[in-house]
Amino acid sequence: MIGMMYLVLMALLALNVSRDVLDAFVLVDEGLTKTTENFYHKNDIYYQEFDQAAAENPVKAGPWKAKADEVRKRSDDLYDYIQELKFEIIRSSEGEDTEAIEGEHINGELIDGKDNTDKPAEIMIGANRDGKANDLRMAIEDYRTYLLSLVDESAFDTRESIENSLDTSDPPPKEGEILRWQDEHFEHLPLIAVITLMSKMQSDVRNAESDILRYLYAQIEAGSFKFNLLEPVVLAQSNYIIRGNEYEADVFMAAFDTTQKPIIYVGEYDSTITDEGTIEYFMRGEAGEDYDTIPIESGKGVYKVRTSSTGWKKWGGIIRLKRLDGTFTDKPFIAEYQVAEPNLVVAPTKMNVFYLAVDNPVEISVPGTPADKIIASSNNGRIVPSGRGYIVNPTREGNCDISVSVRENGSTRSMGSKPFRVRKVPDPYVTLAGYPGGTLAKSQILGELGPRATMPDWFEFDLTFDVVSFNLSATQGGFTRTLASNSANFTSEQREMLRAVNPGSKIYLEDVMAVGPDGSQRNIGTIVVKVR
Repeated sequence: MIGMMYLVLMALLALNVSRDVLDAFVLVDEGLTKTTENFYHKNDIYYQEFDQAAAENPVKAGPWKAKADEVRKRSDDLYDYIQELKFEIIRSSEGEDTEAIEGEHINGELIDGKDNTDKPAEIMIGANRDGKANDLRMAIEDYRTYLLSLVDESAFDTRESIENSLDTSDPPPKEGEILRWQDEHFEHLPLIAVITLMSKMQSDVRNAESDILRYLYAQIEAGSFKFNLLEPVVLAQSNYIIRGNEYEADVFMAAFDTTQKPIIYVGEYDSTITDEGTIEYFMRGEAGEDYDTIPIESGKGVYKVRTSSTGWKKWGGIIRLKRLDGTFTDKPFIAEYQVAEPNLVVAPTKMNVFYLAVDNPVEISVPGTPADKIIASSNNGRIVPSGRGYIVNPTREGNCDISVSVRENGSTRSMGSKPFRVRKVPDPYVTLAGYPGGTLAKSQILGELGPRATMPDWFEFDLTFDVVSFNLSATQGGFTRTLASNSANFTSEQREMLRAVNPGSKIYLEDVMAVGPDGSQRNIGTIVVKVR
């Protein structure tokens, strides 16, 4: 899309520039600005991935995160430098108090001197050809050189993309006239065309930033399997199995790749030491008779076996995983599980705790005993049958013991009890237009009745809190003004204040009070919204 916009721009420059054409540059500039914002948000997701990878494995991902952080700093510095040059050009033409500059953004429609060809040339070319375009070209070239220094020579596509995005080479001679890159972009061009070209440069910076981030992030995994410190992992659903049920376990390499299927053999194995001093493992016997392979799901082996007798059961085998160079590495593994007689099972179906003022579903079973022979009781609140399970309604915080008995041959036998913690339902958080803050268009804000109380995603219960009051604060005329609402909706005065807020300003929804199903009132906090 950027390329198409740039072609349109060049075509317009070749025309006899009219007022309508100048206005068309405003649309092209707005499109480039929007594309640049999209690159910025895309790149921010990459930075979050670097943060998470470094937090989980600082040794492997830490060095690549450090390089990504330096890329962010240099990219932001170059982007901001170009933005300041755009501001300087506009202010030189429109004056220091121009309305065309709105905070950190430029409104091209409010530029009166769109056709001004003198001011951009004075600043960027200079009387002695010593203008700021020379510094800008050098800054772009330094940035390009730094990015290319991070990319291996074999990564042709990445290097070519960066070189094309940040190309500062001089244009070919036209009718014998030799032009510089500086002249092509800043000499004899209308102001709005120069601003649009510089917006394209900013978009190119973000595009190159995206290319290098994608490359650097891939290097985390590209280098991970060059090390031979790989350990097999066996994760069982449970090591305590009731006789007659299945034992199930996941078998996989740590840091496995879901796009690559390992081969997992289960059975007895042997090993030998090679002439190089390394250990090689191999399965004992014939495939299909003495050992088997297990199915692979999402890069993990799934092992299932029907249990028939009690006691500890051992099993193991070899995991074979393909290296980047096409060779294989083999690692042995050993695991065990315990098979026991039937026992009491009490499992909450939504959370691992009980909550006040809600219905807490639990499943209660005693293997080998019909459901109608089971008796359940609680020492905190009540427990009642519901469908195939039970509903627990505790009345106080602390602990709740669920005791279970079974009827057998006219008598009752206790099967024991299971303890659970009891807590208040968690606080909701404040949202506006479905967002917990951030940047929203004024139309989005005014399209809402007011803030809402939203339960955390991890909270499984269908529970709602109602907002009953809040304060709205914003800065107007250099002073902070606060208006209160005694309901969940914006008051007419608050809406008037919102209509008057300028883009780039921030509004604050504070002291948001909400009432839950238990009737208690809670202060669920504050959010900050930047008006776009």
